[in-house]
Amino acid sequence: MIKNKPLPDNLDIYVWEGKSDIFDRIARCLVSAEVDVIRADGMDQLGDLSPTSASIAIISVTVIDRPGFNAQEWQRTHGMPVIWVAEAPRAYDSRVYPPEYSHILMLDFTCAELRRQVYTLAGELQRHGHVGQEKDPFIAESDVMRSLLRETQAFADCDSNVLIAGETGVGKERIARLLHDYHSSYSKGPFVAVNCGAIPDGLFESHFFGHAKGAFTGAMLAHKGYFEQADGGTLFLDEIGDLPLYQQVKLLRVLEQNKVTRLGSTAEISVNFRLVAATNRNLRELVRQDMFRSDLYYRMAVIELRVPNLEERGEVDKIAIFKGIINQVFQNGVRPDQPVPEIPDWLLRQVASTRFLGNVRELRNIAERVTIIHRQLGDWDRVAIDRVFMGLREFQETLPDSSGTDSARRKWDIADRNRIIEALDAHNWRRQDTANYLNISRKVLWEKMRKFQIIDGDTASKEDLEA
Repeated sequence: MIKNKPLPDNLDIYVWEGKSDIFDRIARCLVSAEVDVIRADGMDQLGDLSPTSASIAIISVTVIDRPGFNAQEWQRTHGMPVIWVAEAPRAYDSRVYPPEYSHILMLDFTCAELRRQVYTLAGELQRHGHVGQEKDPFIAESDVMRSLLRETQAFADCDSNVLIAGETGVGKERIARLLHDYHSSYSKGPFVAVNCGAIPDGLFESHFFGHAKGAFTGAMLAHKGYFEQADGGTLFLDEIGDLPLYQQVKLLRVLEQNKVTRLGSTAEISVNFRLVAATNRNLRELVRQDMFRSDLYYRMAVIELRVPNLEERGEVDKIAIFKGIINQVFQNGVRPDQPVPEIPDWLLRQVASTRFLGNVRELRNIAERVTIIHRQLGDWDRVAIDRVFMGLREFQETLPDSSGTDSARRKWDIADRNRIIEALDAHNWRRQDTANYLNISRKVLWEKMRKFQIIDGDTASKEDLEA
């Protein structure tokens, strides 16, 4: 029977529960199956997932109506099958569920039903040879990247917290995952990835500390927060620089006491995890501006690693990464048995001479677009491919100058922050009126206030920030 077949080694189950409280149920049902159940609520978190083992996603259908969500795009991007959890049967109506919504589990599923679906999809992964394949091969041909990997291995097996710095798209989470995998004891525990910039305002405690049953309306079951989920493993906090000051102090307290208390409960729960944080911002500068707590910075940055951007890695890594992505896309395509066509020298030179501001993430996008051109036209059409690179350059020219120093970027941020505070002051801190005055939505205003650590009544001036 299916339930007696062994699951692939290192099977990862990513759960996006949306409005459905299913994560804890799934974790309980699969506790004896030797799989990693990982919370991944939101496209912004899922966008950076790089599964290095067989992976299955379990997603509530409550996320389908979210702006920008597309099931086909999801499966093409992440390369993993999806089990959709629905509240009521819909008879696989194509008007409701497109063909890609083929694996559906009712909201009141039993553990046996869940395990049956997981075993079935795990079998499909094994038959199609996706078990154990990396989404992207980890490329380290350049000296600077090899040096980083040696440093990562050297520090991996210590328990100290790690801060990883680097530009957007350089692969900070990949380094965090290597730190986890190389650790002799924490590698046996979970790897919990959290995007600090995506935590809704007012829900920090519920997400990080969890809540007791009945703690608030709708809390039908007790819920483990990120701290508890990471117990025995690694807690990866991406974009830590976006965490507001009043939330930073709560994180610091947990790091100092190694204990958490769920919302609605008085019982303290001991936790033991290794913190790995990442940022694309200059935290030392934020500390100087009183926008990041110095005590939290020193607590996190016991070990500091910096991931180089593509320009620093040089042509050798650009070309190697590009070739790796092309090979992978062709091998995972409609005809995986077909040989990968040879990449012409002119295309490799084009890649080597291009500056990718989005780093590996942007390079992957270009590689996939070029591959589509070859599939559709049957060869490496130079005219069509040149248009892709020309479009990239034209887009980059519309962006603010990123070649300046951190000082130039800081002055830009200070000016924007000062402008927002002045507008808030002029409108007695009424956010809707301020948003109307600035000709932006209230959501955008809130996001800017979050980014610049602006709290009600903040009167910090440009001179204060530069002091």
